[in-house]
Amino acid sequence: MIRSFLFLLSISLSTAWDTKVVSLASTQGLNLVNTVVEVTTYKGRKALKVSEPPANKADREDKLVILPVDFHNGTIELELAGSIATGAIAGARGFVGVAFRVADNVKNFECIYLRPTNGRADDQVRRNHSVQYISYPDFPWQKLRKEETEKYESYVDLVPNEWIKVKIVVDGTSAQLYVHGNEQPTLIIRDLKKGDSRGGLGLWIGPGTEAHFANLRVTE
Repeated sequence: MIRSFLFLLSISLSTAWDTKVVSLASTQGLNLVNTVVEVTTYKGRKALKVSEPPANKADREDKLVILPVDFHNGTIELELAGSIATGAIAGARGFVGVAFRVADNVKNFECIYLRPTNGRADDQVRRNHSVQYISYPDFPWQKLRKEETEKYESYVDLVPNEWIKVKIVVDGTSAQLYVHGNEQPTLIIRDLKKGDSRGGLGLWIGPGTEAHFANLRVTE
């Protein structure tokens, strides 16, 4: 009886927690949205390099690499590095992050991203804007900062061009960002603007950015 119970419990747990390692060592199956990619090795890690096409360096927020992953609730873990690209627009910060619950037409998505060059800036205000939540297209960072100052941004120590360990936990209308393996979240969002939705998963960059992504794991 006990053995039967434990066996059924193990099946239930394996079904409830499905961890998927998403390969970033190939460009096959990727949907590029205003981005170009290259498989490379960056600072000791096999990685996917993501940057802007030469002809599309506009200040826009829909620059993604859509992965073959369907996502609702769960945990997204990866390492990423962001830097300012050569010839970047003024105000570039090496924006790099993750888009989730991406609509099929890529017209709507949630996104949490980092501004690596802000982490150790001499300006305290810039430091306070080290990480950011946005919801494309209705809630860009400018709108959120103006209407609800400090609610969707926070500080964490960041260095551009270096690998940063990131974990995003999504549950219903809430999301939490953990950085550097810290036990406490850097950013907490209690009101995801798309509600309790479902959609794709994407690697995200902002304007003027060259980024690298590695070791992506998704647990639903």
